[in-house]
Amino acid sequence: MNLNQEIALVTGGSRGIGKACSVALGKAGAEVLVNYVSNATAAEETAHAITQAGGRASTVRFDVGNVEQTQTAIEQLLKEKKKISVLVNNAGITRDGLLMRYSLEDWDQVLATNLRGSFVTSQAVVRSMMKERRGSIIHISSIVGLTGNPGQAAYCAAKAGLIGLAKSMARELASRNIRVNAVAPGFIDTDMTHELTEDQQKAILQAIPLGRTGKPEEIANAVLYLASPMSEYVTGQVLVVDGGMGM
Repeated sequence: MNLNQEIALVTGGSRGIGKACSVALGKAGAEVLVNYVSNATAAEETAHAITQAGGRASTVRFDVGNVEQTQTAIEQLLKEKKKISVLVNNAGITRDGLLMRYSLEDWDQVLATNLRGSFVTSQAVVRSMMKERRGSIIHISSIVGLTGNPGQAAYCAAKAGLIGLAKSMARELASRNIRVNAVAPGFIDTDMTHELTEDQQKAILQAIPLGRTGKPEEIANAVLYLASPMSEYVTGQVLVVDGGMGM
C-alpha cells in the first residue's frame, strides 16, 4: 500500500468518509489535498491528523457544485503540484423528500454537487493523468444507487449516475493506464446518517446481515485498495461495502 509517489485530491475530504479517506491515503504515503467548502477548521484538523502521523497534507477550498470555481482551483493545484495521480470524488449532499412534493431546486442542487461535480472535477484532473499515463479515480457512490430508496430520488439518481460515469470513464481512459472505479457504501456512521430518526436507524439495521453500521474507515480501506498498485488490474468496477445490506 505504498503511495509515496502519489498526490491525492479528496473532495469533501474534511469530514466523515472523506476525512477517513484523506487520513488513510496520507498514512499510506500519498500527499493529500483535503478539499472543503465551508468548514476550514475541520479541513485543517484533517490535514493536521495526517501530518501528525508523518504524512503530507494541505487544504484547498472550492465547491464542486460551482464549475468555474472547481476548474480554477484544480488548474492552480496542477501548476503548484505538477500532477494529481489519485482523485476521490466524495463530496456530496442530500435533500430528501417525496417525489410529488420534491422541488426542482433541490433536484438541481443534489445533481450539481453529487454527479456534475464529480464529472467536472474528473475532467479537470484527468488531463494531468493522461500526460503521466497513469492514475486512479474513485467515485464514492452508495448502495442506494443500486437499490433505490423511497424519498431519495435525486440522491439515488446521482449515486446511480456515478456508477455509469465510472464505467464509461474506465472504458475511455484504460488505454492511458487510468483506472476508474466506484465504491458503494451502505449505512455508515456519519453526520448524514445521524440525521435519521431512531426508528429509521433501527429499521435499517434490521436489513443489514452483519447487524451493525459501517465505519468510515472501512470505506477508506476500500478506497485505499483502489488507489494502490494492489488493484492495478481493476477498473470499471463497483466495490460494495455495505455489510450485506444490498444482497
